[in-house]
Amino acid sequence: MITVIIHIKVGSEKRNELSQAIASLNRGIRMEKGCMRSEFFQSVEDENELCLLEEWATQSDLKTHMRSERFKVLKGAMNLLKEPCKMMFHTAYKMEGREEMCL
Repeated sequence: MITVIIHIKVGSEKRNELSQAIASLNRGIRMEKGCMRSEFFQSVEDENELCLLEEWATQSDLKTHMRSERFKVLKGAMNLLKEPCKMMFHTAYKMEGREEMCL
């Protein structure tokens, strides 16, 4: 599983416009092959800090998503940002023969 975390800092004058665009795209992203989760959050500490969290079943599914029209529109919407977004990728591996633990 690949987790993608996109931290977004947007100017207050563009926050609603960007939030609406991402929320609209997010519904379609959830329907894409291999999308296990796609959530959109706003910081409780700073309403101009947003976060998009996605989980993809495989690297191939993520690559397909990143070539999709939705992702192109998302990148275009990022032109509204106050500063460049920060995108992080994390890969989780299933450990065979071990019990899963939650800490």
